Amino acid sequence: MPDGIDIQLKKGVLGLCVLALLSARDNYAYEIAARLSDDIGMGEGTIYPLMRRMQTDGLVETYLVESPAGPSRKYYRLTEAGRRAFESQKSEWLGFSRAVDGILNAAIPSSTGETA
Repeated sequence: MPDGIDIQLKKGVLGLCVLALLSARDNYAYEIAARLSDDIGMGEGTIYPLMRRMQTDGLVETYLVESPAGPSRKYYRLTEAGRRAFESQKSEWLGFSRAVDGILNAAIPSSTGETA
């Protein structure tokens, strides 16, 4: 694997990250994409299709908000199904990440920097 976290691993948690951001507050897609780009290095080309899929799956819904400077913005908010999915996925992720942390913390670094 090249330096950094594999792109497939990032894509695997992207939906959970979107649900987490929307659990805190409603938001529009550009702001969600910018946050995920900054925080985990995922580009807009990955995030916008995910947002559409989450809407089709009934996890999020949209509404328009007038903008004083330009066109209306489409905001996303969690549906009840989205809130349930977030709580379930969050619980699973926390258990999984604790297990991975345990494995990583138990690893003994080699003196040559190579892994066995």
